[in-house]
Amino acid sequence: MTAATKLLDEMCHLTAQSLMPMDTSEHFKVLKLLGEGSYGKVMLAVHTKRGTPMALKFFPRESTSLFSFLREYNLSLSFCTHPSLTRALGIAYSTPSHYVFAQQASLFGDLYDVILPEVGMEEDCCQRVVSQLCGALSHLHSLGFVHRDVKPENVFLCDSACRWVKLGDFGMVKARGTRVPEVWYSSPYCTPESEIARGNEDSWSSGNDGSDGVEDGEEKKKKARVWVSVEPSTDSWALGILTYAMLTGSHPWAETAGDCHAYLKYHEWFDRTKGPDDGLDVWAVPQVKSTQDVIDLIEPELGQKDRPAAAAPQFACFTPLACSFFQSLLDPRPRLRARPEDALSYLGGDWVMEKERARLEEERKKSRGKGAIRNVKEMEGRGER
Repeated sequence: MTAATKLLDEMCHLTAQSLMPMDTSEHFKVLKLLGEGSYGKVMLAVHTKRGTPMALKFFPRESTSLFSFLREYNLSLSFCTHPSLTRALGIAYSTPSHYVFAQQASLFGDLYDVILPEVGMEEDCCQRVVSQLCGALSHLHSLGFVHRDVKPENVFLCDSACRWVKLGDFGMVKARGTRVPEVWYSSPYCTPESEIARGNEDSWSSGNDGSDGVEDGEEKKKKARVWVSVEPSTDSWALGILTYAMLTGSHPWAETAGDCHAYLKYHEWFDRTKGPDDGLDVWAVPQVKSTQDVIDLIEPELGQKDRPAAAAPQFACFTPLACSFFQSLLDPRPRLRARPEDALSYLGGDWVMEKERARLEEERKKSRGKGAIRNVKEMEGRGER
């Protein structure tokens, strides 16, 4: 446990004694809903006396422990000092039905809003986001915390061009080394090491795990709860998947599972280029800073007629530099997975092949055209009314 994680626990115990009841309407003008989920909801509000815009995060008291609320609040208030982390504003209170704290408001939505399905976003915009997220995650990791929930909905925009984004929603944050039950879920964001928990009661899937619903005693023993250590490599994996989503508007596979064809294709490609996945973690991942570095690493090992192993189909549209970026973060071996700060060395060069870039740009133009037509029709409809 680091000094920061110890201090966080102490702050929670202290603020528990000073949390005051308050009526939201007496101090804030609530404008609109910004988002909601299993945790509760976030409302855009303005402080009635100062006119300051802020986001109020509401946690239902019936489903939220006071300690978990105070932990997220104090973490955001005192440790999220990086410019790409959402910070609390020092206002926390309770109502009869909710615990509430105020945080910085991101007025341009979240990353999910700007990723076009099957198209993604422009490459330079994607690299700007990746650069900022690498800094945000490195900051958290340096303090001994792991975010554990990196996804588009938790990356908030401070402007429409993604020049400034903030990683938020710290409800899943744990201290590095904390022992937690492993949970597998049907998603590309789920790490491959989590599959050991597939079939457990607290995991969920698409129902294709091959089980017929009948288990004998021996099978139940195999599905006993698995406890694992929280590690930063979880965030690295999610950052890799998120980057793929930003560039393509899709995911590289439906779920990270041994029976998912798309993931198996990737795993085969990874093994051909990096070495087979075994328990010894003996294959080191070389640090690559540019496309030329990729060429320099490959040429001494291959004859003039030889070529690098063909990329998995879903990665064929990317340059060697981008492929190395993805393989560094999406390493099936968690101990060899690159850190977010290592991923910074892949920024600056081209990530998408020229032909694919042209195709995506054409698709974006079509999407913008459809959006313009839809806006005109909406305006005409309003005029008729």
